[in-house]
Amino acid sequence: MQQPHESPDAGHAPRGQGGTTRVLVVDDDPTVAEVVSGYLDRAGYQVDVAGDGHSALVRAAAHWPDLVVLDLMLPGMDGLEVCRRIRARGPVPVIMLTARGDEGDRILGLEVGADDYVTKPFSPRELVLRVESVLRRSRPAVGARPVHAAGVTVDPAARRATKNGAELSLTLREFDLLAFLLRNHGRAYSREELMREVWGWDFGDLSTVTVHVRRLRAKVEDDPARPRLIQTVWGVGYRFDATPCEEAVRP
Repeated sequence: MQQPHESPDAGHAPRGQGGTTRVLVVDDDPTVAEVVSGYLDRAGYQVDVAGDGHSALVRAAAHWPDLVVLDLMLPGMDGLEVCRRIRARGPVPVIMLTARGDEGDRILGLEVGADDYVTKPFSPRELVLRVESVLRRSRPAVGARPVHAAGVTVDPAARRATKNGAELSLTLREFDLLAFLLRNHGRAYSREELMREVWGWDFGDLSTVTVHVRRLRAKVEDDPARPRLIQTVWGVGYRFDATPCEEAVRP
């Protein structure tokens, strides 16, 4: 199982608006929900719990979460549909809980916009670290200067990305991946390097990177089937290619 880098303050909730960070835990197994919410509560998070998809949407509408921990297998409305509907209301990081070995389901979760996933059975302590890591990466980079090349601009401080002036609707990980490739345009990175630099994982399922590259191409390329900006370097990985006359502005 992938292990995130643990920061000195790992396991302690970052402060959101009003001094608290709200996490919505969605799982139909009362034991799992109780254990997860207990660990998150002790780590300093304000936790809401829902046992099915409909309840999750109601709770999210009443108190918008800073992050959602979402079980893939739910009665009635599954986690994929819950993720789609929550994301349709507004941007929020999502960590998907999946059964071990269900690679197809994990990829589907990433395709609908999950930022991370944890496979069951899992360590509650690891899940708390994942929550802290995703929230830390979702916070604006104060003082960071915008980066631009080939008509694409990424503003880390505002967490905003545009192409030719038009806003790009990116998930947390898509934004981070684009920002990293743009800052280092012209250099090829392997999927292992991207997983380490963008996700903060030392090892893991490399299809995570592949799925995010595909999703990102669908949003930034004129023709995703013939990508010009995010190119595949065969035998290596991926690179962002700016036009020869353009130079990226680096922070």
